[in-house]
Amino acid sequence: MKTIIKILSIVLFFLASSCELDYVNPNAPSDAQVLSTREGMITLSIGMKQVYSAAALGELIYTTGSTARELKGVTTFTSVLEIEAGGTALPTFNGNIFRLWQRMFRVMGMAEDLIENAPTVLASDPATLSGVMAHAHLFKAMALGGLATGYEQFPIQTDVSGKAVFSTRVQGLTEAVRLLDAAAALLGSTPPSAEFNTRVLGPNFDLLSTINAYRARYNLMLGKNAEALAAANLVNLNSKSQFVFNAQSPNPIYQEILVSKNYSPRDNFGLPSGLFDAADGRLGFFLSTPNSTVGGETLKTLKGFFDAIDKPIPVYTPDEVRLMRAEAILRTNGSLDAALTDINAVRTQASGDPFGVHANLPAYSGPATNADLLLEVYRQRCAELFLSGVRLEDSRRFGRPAPPTNLNPVPLSFERNRNFYPYPDQERLTNPNTPADPAI
Repeated sequence: MKTIIKILSIVLFFLASSCELDYVNPNAPSDAQVLSTREGMITLSIGMKQVYSAAALGELIYTTGSTARELKGVTTFTSVLEIEAGGTALPTFNGNIFRLWQRMFRVMGMAEDLIENAPTVLASDPATLSGVMAHAHLFKAMALGGLATGYEQFPIQTDVSGKAVFSTRVQGLTEAVRLLDAAAALLGSTPPSAEFNTRVLGPNFDLLSTINAYRARYNLMLGKNAEALAAANLVNLNSKSQFVFNAQSPNPIYQEILVSKNYSPRDNFGLPSGLFDAADGRLGFFLSTPNSTVGGETLKTLKGFFDAIDKPIPVYTPDEVRLMRAEAILRTNGSLDAALTDINAVRTQASGDPFGVHANLPAYSGPATNADLLLEVYRQRCAELFLSGVRLEDSRRFGRPAPPTNLNPVPLSFERNRNFYPYPDQERLTNPNTPADPAI
């Protein structure tokens, strides 16, 4: 997973100005040059971010999005149809579950190379070292979080022997939070250099706020709600972090849905009656016509962050932070009024969102109990965070009905068709530590 030649070919692919990729390049830098030079550290940092955004993130969004009914697989490709059907019939040789696994570990390996080598290579440049290390900690944490979304267990450290030890997803998420805590501490002690901010982050990536947003996200996944609330309160809601794309590094959802046409978005965010509002302005932001009907379901045309090859995708949104605060308050039996304030800030927003996503709904008027407001948080997350890779985790965390183990394909009345994925055959064939697959 950590072979640097593979990493270099990926980095060069995303950084090249042409479409050609020369796999045998005698002029390419050696392993030692990449991992022992300042320029190698910068280039690897850029490449890690681009591999995550253009490859790993896309797989997370459309694979788990199909499992959680945001998308419907409409192609004839077997791997897509298997993910669409879900249930106990999802085979261990499915291409989607392998690519999700493989791409997250690819990012993890790149991050680990930076974490291992940057302290020596950049010892004389503490400001650049701080940025490179915090950035690498963030992306390893994001890879662990992506694995925790799809799998019950996974290694939290890559192993060149191919025999990595598996950890529970709780251990994986705990490691992700530890990495993010360390990243925040690094930035607090030494702000990144101007060169790092310009060359690696770019103008639309708030590193510290992103770290705190993901600290909040993964603490919520762990059930550490007080810690999630504290982290969410540190996020600058006026900042904007996004992954940027171009013709050489295209928006992966645009490619998969509007170009390859492997999936289509379900009407009403794929939600059953009662979990969406027909007047919600986010329906018009994300979904458009023409409609199609496949298998009796109405499918929409995708827009929002995904209808052009170079459309940026948010790394997180300010309204996700507001909803995380509301959820954490409710799960710690905090002030219902405080939770309602954040919920209504999302519901009633008609302008001013940095990404232009506005629900434009009236204030919440339902029962103001803890359980009812938690359901409202889930309802708002389903709309606000449509196709962001979090619906499957949300469905589990909010206790939505689990899929049956005795029906294949899983009936469409269920909001997800799997709880977790089986482990890829490619891992099991080479790693004797691979655990038994989950039942569903």
